[in-house]
Order: sequence, then C-alpha cells, then structure tokens
Amino acid sequence: MSDTHKLEPGQKVNLGEMPADGKDFHDNRKEAEKEFKELRKEFRDLQARLYAEDKRQMLIVFQAMDAGGKDGTIRVITQGVNPQGVRVASFKAPSKKELAHDFLWRIHPHAPARGMISIFNRSHYEDVLVVRVDNLVPESIWRPRYDHINNFEELLVDSKTTILKFYLHIDREEQRERFQERVDIQEKNWKFSFEDLEKRKQWDGYMAAYEEMLEKTTTTYAPWYVIPANQNWY
Repeated sequence: MSDTHKLEPGQKVNLGEMPADGKDFHDNRKEAEKEFKELRKEFRDLQARLYAEDKRQMLIVFQAMDAGGKDGTIRVITQGVNPQGVRVASFKAPSKKELAHDFLWRIHPHAPARGMISIFNRSHYEDVLVVRVDNLVPESIWRPRYDHINNFEELLVDSKTTILKFYLHIDREEQRERFQERVDIQEKNWKFSFEDLEKRKQWDGYMAAYEEMLEKTTTTYAPWYVIPANQNWY
C-alpha cells in the first residue's frame, strides 16, 4: 500500500504540524472517489482470497478524535465485502468484569482468526489515551502499556497477522464544524452528546497523548499511518 502517510519507527510526531487536509494530496474529488472504488473492489477480491486460503489474517485499527470519521470510513470500505470474513469490534468503556483483568484481556478474543479480517473501531490504544487524559490510573500503570501493546502486536504478527493502523487526523476547527452539524441537521442529532463538548475541552491533552502513542507504538512490523481526514472523500 502507499507509504505517503506512513510513520517510521523513532519518528517524532507533532500533529499540529502534520496536514489534516486531504485536498493537499489530491485536488480532484471525483478522480479520488473513482480511485477509491477501484481500490475497494481490489480489497473485496483480496478479502475473498484471504478467506479461501485460510492461512493468515488481518487486523485493521482505526483511532481518531471524536467526529474524526471512524464509523463512516469503516462503513464505506467494507461495502460489498463478504460478511462471513470480516468482523468489526467497537471498544467502549470497559465493564466491571473487564476491569478485573489485564487491559488486553478484552481485546485478544477479537483478534482475527485464520482467513479473517478484524476491524477495530477504537482499540487497545484507548488504554494509553482516555485512561491517560482522564487520569483514570496513575502514569506508573499506563506508561508501561506501550511496551505491552508492542509485544501483543508482535505476537499477532508472528502468528501471521498483518496489522494496519490508521489515525484519522482532523484539526480542531473541523471537529467544531462537525459537532455543529450534529446540532443543526436534524438527521444527525442522534450523534450529538454533551459529553463531546467536555472531551473537546481536553483537545490539547489528547493531542499530547496521541503524539506519544504514535511515537511509542510505530514499529517495523506494525507502523501507524496518519491520514489527513478533514475531507471525508480523501
């Protein structure tokens, strides 16, 4: 796949200096959408072969700020794929039972089996993001999790799992506009939560957490891709 937005191990990350506008990379929306449909067809064909071969598997991880476009992205890329071979897992606040175990306990059962593709809408990375920003546990607990995550992903890769990790990068103004749309457009009212506004106040804290996460968990076997996401079509 294209390495345009791929991070390299050891690379310093400053999201404020990284482009969030996809139009900086592709100035023709119609042509981009045409290319996307061709790529989606290729993805469907390869997914069918992966399922039939039954020898390896794939994990796709999506992370983003609220209103970053994770749900929509997953919906459009999986259109037309065989549902027998793709599973989407969405990770919310952990339950009491999940909190009684190590932080990866609830994640591992959703890792893909042979021939399967698993897509994570949020993921194990919440345990170095929201946990950190909201001070849910002390730093002495969340900081070692970078190494635990890298080791977990290395285990998956050693078990013939291809891991693709995407951070959908929007800027603060784009998030404000998307929140406002949720208020102004009746059909989108269901998406709006006052909790979104509280999270928005923590923007700087989340940027710091994401930057360190991207730096600490970009590896040769599971690098991050920072995708400019201000324009959904890109």
